[in-house]
Amino acid sequence: MKTLLTALLLLLPTLMLAADPAKHVKADEAAKIIADGKVAVIDVRTPDEFKDGHIQGAKNIDIMANDFEAQLGKLDKTQPTLVHCQAGGRSMRALEVFEKLGFTNLIHLDEGFGGWAAAGKPVVK
Repeated sequence: MKTLLTALLLLLPTLMLAADPAKHVKADEAAKIIADGKVAVIDVRTPDEFKDGHIQGAKNIDIMANDFEAQLGKLDKTQPTLVHCQAGGRSMRALEVFEKLGFTNLIHLDEGFGGWAAAGKPVVK
C-alpha cells in the first residue's frame, strides 16, 4: 500500500500537467506570439487593474464577473488565445472555463501581467 501511495504521489505532477489544456510561456515568448498578430489576448483581471496598464490589444474579461463564462462563449474557440491575469493564479483557474467551453488553442502567460511588465514589455495605460 505504501509503495502504491508513493508511486501515485510521484505521478501526480505529471498527471496534472497532462490535464493542462494550455501551452505555458513567459513574457519573451508571449511577445513573439502577440507580434505575429494571430492571437487573441484575454486579460482576466478586474477592470481597474486593466485600466492601470495592460498588453496592447488585450480584451478585458474579468474572471470575477457574473457573466464571465457568457463573455468567453462569444469568442472564437478555434483562434489561438493567450490568457493572463496579474501573476498567473486567476488565469490558471480561467483555463478550466476556456477548456469547458471548447477552446482548442490556449496559451498561458505564466508570470502574468506582472512578469510581462517586469520583463520590460510594452504596457498600455
